[in-house]
Amino acid sequence: MSKTTAPKATTKVAKQNAHKTASRNGRGHVAKGALIVAAPTNSPFENPELYVNRELSLLEFQGRVLEEAQDDTVPLLERVKFLSILGSNLDEFFMVRVAGLRRQVDKGVLECGPDAMTPAAQLAAVRKRVASLFKEGHECWQQDLVPSLLEAGIQIADYSGLSTTQRAAINKYFHETIFPTLTPLAFDPGRPFPHISNLSLNLAVLICDKKGEEHFARVKIPNSIPQLVAVAPLPREKGAKNSGRQCFIWLDQLIAANLKLLFPGMKVLEAHPFHVTRDADTVIQELEAGDLLESVEEGVWQRRFADVIRLEVNEAMPQSVLDILIENLEVERDDVYRIKGPLALTRLRHLGSIDRPELKYPPFVPRIPSALEPEEDTEDIFAAIRRQDILLQHPFDSFQPVVSFLQQAARDPAVLAIKITLYRVGRNAPVVENLLKAVENDKQVAALVELKARFDEESNIEWARALEREGVHVVYGLQGLKVHCKVALVVRQEGNLIRRYVHLSTGNYNSVTSQLYTDFGMFTCDEAIGADCTDLFNFLTGYSAKGEYRKLLVAPIDLRDQLEGMIQREIDHQRRGEGGHLIFKVNALVDTRAIRLLYQASQAGVKVDLLVRGICCLRPGIKGVSENIRVTSIVGRFLEHSRIYYFRNGGQEELYMGSADLMPRNLDRRVEIVFPVRDPKLIHHLRHDVLEAYLADEVKARHMHSSGIYSRSAHRSAQSAVNSQHLFLDRTASASIR
Repeated sequence: MSKTTAPKATTKVAKQNAHKTASRNGRGHVAKGALIVAAPTNSPFENPELYVNRELSLLEFQGRVLEEAQDDTVPLLERVKFLSILGSNLDEFFMVRVAGLRRQVDKGVLECGPDAMTPAAQLAAVRKRVASLFKEGHECWQQDLVPSLLEAGIQIADYSGLSTTQRAAINKYFHETIFPTLTPLAFDPGRPFPHISNLSLNLAVLICDKKGEEHFARVKIPNSIPQLVAVAPLPREKGAKNSGRQCFIWLDQLIAANLKLLFPGMKVLEAHPFHVTRDADTVIQELEAGDLLESVEEGVWQRRFADVIRLEVNEAMPQSVLDILIENLEVERDDVYRIKGPLALTRLRHLGSIDRPELKYPPFVPRIPSALEPEEDTEDIFAAIRRQDILLQHPFDSFQPVVSFLQQAARDPAVLAIKITLYRVGRNAPVVENLLKAVENDKQVAALVELKARFDEESNIEWARALEREGVHVVYGLQGLKVHCKVALVVRQEGNLIRRYVHLSTGNYNSVTSQLYTDFGMFTCDEAIGADCTDLFNFLTGYSAKGEYRKLLVAPIDLRDQLEGMIQREIDHQRRGEGGHLIFKVNALVDTRAIRLLYQASQAGVKVDLLVRGICCLRPGIKGVSENIRVTSIVGRFLEHSRIYYFRNGGQEELYMGSADLMPRNLDRRVEIVFPVRDPKLIHHLRHDVLEAYLADEVKARHMHSSGIYSRSAHRSAQSAVNSQHLFLDRTASASIR
């Protein structure tokens, strides 16, 4: 990057705070009186060159996803999946982030963030970067993956290249299976331009009637049918390695080739695919809503008719047809992207169903932690939790113990109540099924189902209604706050005692994503944590103004203050010569206050290791500001999703985990939990076996430079190079063998 002027050491106010002694209360948190104050308006960290733009940083993450598709050391079908993920991620980026920028530009907003970019400047930069990602992604598909698939015996053919016999067979399939599902929609003075649904793939068709007049029609490509249609293999290409060959063509090509059946008596002049993306950043007017569930349902419905914020067309579409789309979809010309290759890269996910295990990651069996193995045949999971806190590292550890925890609670006569927060549980939800069983067994069950979980609203509404029908106490969420924390509380009668068992997690209660995302969960029956969880649920389900918790850090109550206080405490340790060290593993680092405090820590000499998967608005390696900060992003087989906060604390190490990233929304506008890990053995394991593995990664790690650009290790191809996720898998295999 260009030379950046280093801010001066600190302001007078910051100096006063920096020399405060970080007093501690009984639970190990920094006392409220020792917290630093917010940076004054003349902060030395206001230089915009110290910050990376949020949107551009997110697009850099998409570039790292694309790198996995381009990496020939990744199994072939997994590379295809990464390209599909890139397409899905960019769809969401447009629906949410670009849509938000467009609204700001339309309203004339000129306010800048810490990077000093106006919404208009951001939108222009985003369009440029997205265009390059599209270009690289389609080049990867056409020039690399398609030839590699062919060599492996999987051919992606064009309809025009099929033989007469193949066409006859595939046309028969069209007539019997696809034709009945299609609905051609005309556009003329008597029939208005048809509604084009979000993320739909369509054909823009020009036809000519018997009078020689041209007409426009739209045919939607059904998403209920596989987008890649199997055909009898083409003749073998010389050098193909696999004897069992497979051949596919794109569904839209098959439909385009048979349009004459949809328009009998007409001449089909041409047909071109197009793909539409609409604004999906629904704003729920919660304060005016009498019923939050109805309000969310209305918001989801309105998404269907929101503004078009992206139109993708193929390179061959003539300008006259494009003009019809632009005018009737009311889309800006700058939001039109001409694509060379198949539209909607998300459709590539259909190749994942091919039964070719040698072209995929090898399967593995997640382990059950030894701490959960019963010491006696009659012992249940509650006895194991009473012995010690138990850590689960997903997906390397099975999610089944979480399901078993609720399953045993549902049928245990000693269990009185179950309380849980549900954010993204998915369609097939064994967690919810066990809640329903608990109600059948006369347990008191309360569930907070967050209806505002973006793109999971409809699924969550269905589960909320199903739970309510069976007698579960369901809370839909809180006005003005999104409930993002992950906690399950089981209340159990044990003799004359009431004991609370808790599961806390960095990830959702979702049995599917638990196999795809890296997350941590912890079982505990710690009395203070149990009491905190009771207070939390009273806040979520009733009325509570509780402003302090015993051990949990809770947003928006005290999480921000406590994290800031502990960073300041590390600065103080460093100034006393006690070797300050911070290791934060998060999905995103956006919060300006947190960034400025980390800059202060670096200036004081604190070693700061940041494992940030996605957005990072902090710039490491700036002399005089952040030369003691290292930023690493790991993108590999599993989506890194856990959040871990480690503080060396003068040798008295503290470690927290939870659901919160360092973003304003997590710290100020969501209900989040960050929980302490107190067992010294677990702290040692997380610090030296987990975090150290991530920091030592040379294969899937990308290191951020002060320019905001990332680079990979030059040693990543070495046999001794560390791949952290593979290391965790190897440990899983070793545990299974034992």
